[in-house]
Amino acid sequence: MAEHSYLSDPDPEFLPFMAGIIAAAPQRFDVEERRALFVSATESAKQSFAPQLPKDTQYRLQDRQVEVENGGASILVRTLVPASSDGVENTYPLMVWLHGGGWTRGDVELDDYQLRTTCVELRISIVNVDYRLAPEHPHPTGLNDSYAALKWAAENAGLLSADLSKGFIIAGLSAGGHFAATIAHRARDDEFFKDRPLTGQILQIPPLVNPNAVPERFESVLLSHEQNKDAPVLSLKSIFWCYNQLGGNPADPEVSPLLYTSHQGLPPAVIQICGLDPLRDEGMLYDRLLREASVKTRTSVYPGVPHTFQYSFPHFKAAKTWEQDYRAGIRWLLDGAQ
Repeated sequence: MAEHSYLSDPDPEFLPFMAGIIAAAPQRFDVEERRALFVSATESAKQSFAPQLPKDTQYRLQDRQVEVENGGASILVRTLVPASSDGVENTYPLMVWLHGGGWTRGDVELDDYQLRTTCVELRISIVNVDYRLAPEHPHPTGLNDSYAALKWAAENAGLLSADLSKGFIIAGLSAGGHFAATIAHRARDDEFFKDRPLTGQILQIPPLVNPNAVPERFESVLLSHEQNKDAPVLSLKSIFWCYNQLGGNPADPEVSPLLYTSHQGLPPAVIQICGLDPLRDEGMLYDRLLREASVKTRTSVYPGVPHTFQYSFPHFKAAKTWEQDYRAGIRWLLDGAQ
């Protein structure tokens, strides 16, 4: 979108760090090397958010195993439930969270501290999903794992002190946002969710279309693919690599959810987009397509900052705004997107 090109101008707070991040970017696309770097980044992110952690007595944390593939395997989910503040057993809305990492990296540790804080501050039960990773487990394994976890959460709402009528949200960041967007479509069309529908979706910096499958009608719109092709943190080359690791048919809507023939009937969406990100314009286009399908959206854009900037630079003004918008978005969804 040419009218959005200014969003790539580096944020003044980020500009002094930009050259260093580009220079430090790994030059090889090796899964294990990138996983090792991701583990280090996860620990740094957790330490950044540690000062905000609520007391252990304010929530209940439990790691559980969820069966997937009809008993052929299981995955870990970490559940967080607010502790009762008045001695009375209460029920809460429920959010299922899917982590980022380009489908190839990450686990429940990445957003663990932020989710603990969200659980307590917003009084919401959370299921943090440790889906299996590509390339060892190519598409649709991670997606199916996440969907199985969503169904498990719905069936075990009582175990989580959750009342789905108070709110039932699917949420994720980056690759997790991609899964969340796809799952919102799956759940819309699944009889399982007829009497317990999703009431909201949160899509943070989501990849929504494989660059190899961009329809001609959208090519002139998705300018940020090329404009930000060498962006710090996430380059266009990295995006191609990640999709190649994921596998699947690029034109399959479950790989490229932007390509679903209909977005009607989806739950309201909170979308967060970074300006200095090759994924920027597909996020903005998706917002437009949802609104054209009469889906309510609440979309925020952060000019001049790259993909996942909020992890490395939580002290930035834009990062603080990101966190405020995220919490406000959850409240908006829980208030019926009014």
